[in-house]
Amino acid sequence: MPKVLIVIGSKSDMEYAEKCREQLTAFDISSDIEVTSAHRHPEKTKGLTENAEQNGYSVIIAMAGLSAALPGVAAAHSTLPVIGVPLPAALNGLDSLLSVTQMPPGIPVAGVAIGSPGAKNAAVLAARIIALTDSATKDLVIKHRNSL
Repeated sequence: MPKVLIVIGSKSDMEYAEKCREQLTAFDISSDIEVTSAHRHPEKTKGLTENAEQNGYSVIIAMAGLSAALPGVAAAHSTLPVIGVPLPAALNGLDSLLSVTQMPPGIPVAGVAIGSPGAKNAAVLAARIIALTDSATKDLVIKHRNSL
């Protein structure tokens, strides 16, 4: 079964991680949620993301508000695709959105919408990435798309 690592910067972000997990489950993709702050727990964040591939993950979804450094830090420590979900905080999440999308060349982060819509779309995007090499996931992605 494909696996996605969801990292969030704070326990207060759990509602978004759970929405993402629900959507991943609909694609028969397992996920683990880890609370780790790019600023408060940099070594933990590095370890989680640096070892994600060897721990069986195919994609990392990183959710953060305010400075939203977590997606970029995840991308800096992993060669897996990283999807950044900006969360509402200051400026209704616009600051987070800009932080997620303004990455330096060579350290890409795929950005989605702010908040709950972004959390769900991050799961859909992760499923589409996994579907490139997993036919069962591809069938579920097609079924989901046709249901819209």
